[in-house]
Amino acid sequence: MAAIPIYTGDNSGSAPAGFADSIVQFALDAAFPGRYAYCTYTNTSGADNISILFYDKNKLGFAGIVSSYANITDFNTYKLYYLSANLATTHDTVFLYVTCNHDNSGSGSSDAATRGAQIVGEMAQIETHFTTLPNMLNMGDFNTQNSSEVCYQALVAPTDTGFRFYEPSFYPDAVYTYPANWATDPGAYAPNLTTSTRETSVPNGCGSTGGGKLWFDHIFVSSSIINNEAGISYIPHSYRAIGNDGNRVGISINAAPTNTAAPTTVIDALFQMSNKYPVMADFAVRALTPPTGIVTQSIEKERITIVNPVNDQITLHVSAGIVGKKISITCMDMPGRMQLNETVTVTGETMQIPCILAPGVYCIRANVENSVDTRVIVTKE
Repeated sequence: MAAIPIYTGDNSGSAPAGFADSIVQFALDAAFPGRYAYCTYTNTSGADNISILFYDKNKLGFAGIVSSYANITDFNTYKLYYLSANLATTHDTVFLYVTCNHDNSGSGSSDAATRGAQIVGEMAQIETHFTTLPNMLNMGDFNTQNSSEVCYQALVAPTDTGFRFYEPSFYPDAVYTYPANWATDPGAYAPNLTTSTRETSVPNGCGSTGGGKLWFDHIFVSSSIINNEAGISYIPHSYRAIGNDGNRVGISINAAPTNTAAPTTVIDALFQMSNKYPVMADFAVRALTPPTGIVTQSIEKERITIVNPVNDQITLHVSAGIVGKKISITCMDMPGRMQLNETVTVTGETMQIPCILAPGVYCIRANVENSVDTRVIVTKE
């Protein structure tokens, strides 16, 4: 967002001093009153734009900035902690580190070199704070044209493999393979393109045009999360670009054909607000010590994965410990209308539940005997 003044007389700040607070008040609080806060922000580089990390304070606490690197813009690594139900008793929990990025833009070789220097410098700074990557997300607007750029390779193929990140669409989801060039072949990556939501018109005077043509915005995930080594795990096939139905190459998010990847109000809001499609991924958190009487340590390790997108069958992958148990499946559309409510016995580690759905966005919940509870937002294409 536009840089916010850090102090009186800060000439780098072009947004109102309370800009971040206005987002909480008028956007986040409007939907979830009192639920969201933002981390401390910096602008050591004196840029005209900054990155701000908002978080759900019902789920996470903010512990501080552990790493900061300035190169045209600031690249900060934030430390968050999970607010487990027994935190007051155990005084221990699961930590999550989030590194926010906004790299240099442009398609020229010098632009790519600048992006490379930014991420190489960012990673070098992170390596001074850790011996290997913890539970960490490295995310933001990288402005990359392809996977062969130095900045991209610095994340997914570093010399020290202990600092390797993974982009879920490539691994573990295996939707795509390297090398990938979305600048020359955007159609091959259509569902993940993030720039732009507008073909020609820029309603708020900010952003680029051209419709979906480039994959600039990414969430990279550390191996600790991919391999579920420290209490947080990536939910397979949950990585997606919100509002992108895969038919937006070169056209606006709200142009024909009708976009049913999100409610119409969301589609129109994305067109008005930003030239970027938001990127999302889902993660499961395992408390270090489960609350008494709610779950046991053994069942808490079990997992249910719901494949997204869905077709006329909802496909579930379950861990071996759930086989033979009863599972309750509900599916609701965005207005809250029930589309499926069924309880079945798990017969194998892969299950398919018939459910005839119209194209759109749905919330599916899978619950196993009040022990394992998974909720996922999915699309029917």
